[in-house]
Amino acid sequence: MTRPGSPILQFLGAARTVTGSRFLVSAGESSILIDCGLYQGERELRERNWADFPVPPGELDAVVLTHAHVDHCGYLPALVVAGFRGRVFVTPGTAALVNIVLPDSGHLQEEEAEYASQHGFSRHRPPRPLYTENDARSCLTQLCPVDFNARTEIASGVNLTFQRAGHILGAASAHLELDNGETIVFSGDLGRSQHPLLLPPAA
Repeated sequence: MTRPGSPILQFLGAARTVTGSRFLVSAGESSILIDCGLYQGERELRERNWADFPVPPGELDAVVLTHAHVDHCGYLPALVVAGFRGRVFVTPGTAALVNIVLPDSGHLQEEEAEYASQHGFSRHRPPRPLYTENDARSCLTQLCPVDFNARTEIASGVNLTFQRAGHILGAASAHLELDNGETIVFSGDLGRSQHPLLLPPAA
């Protein structure tokens, strides 16, 4: 992949819809995917999950997940099946939830494929899941938990700091600092300022 001299932000999902959150940051030698969400909802949206990923997954240096809702993390097994071999940076809370959410998502994909086979509707013959429960379990080995407020180099010239977003357990805003001095902040989904269980979003 040819990397640009100036940072470029590409919206690969969650545009004109709230699902399929995927943002690509290309900066210097590094290519970072923020969120790796599954498209959900109407058929036209769900079919986007089957399209080839816009960049070769094997050329991504890292993935950062803001939280464990499927529309922000649910495409990760498919990305790994397609060739992504890098680390997936998450908070410890997100890691705990993703370990539950992604295998369950794979199981549901398999159930949906079986249902389509029994009732004769699918563009695939035979119907197949986007990814399996085993695919989902395999990708979990690439998770790299990082504590809140711990500045961490995740790729050449790119440092990440997670700050609390208060949305669900482990939810974070992702602050990227680039070696040219620029900063890009991805809020993720923000929670309320007052919650009986969760700390409020960081200012």
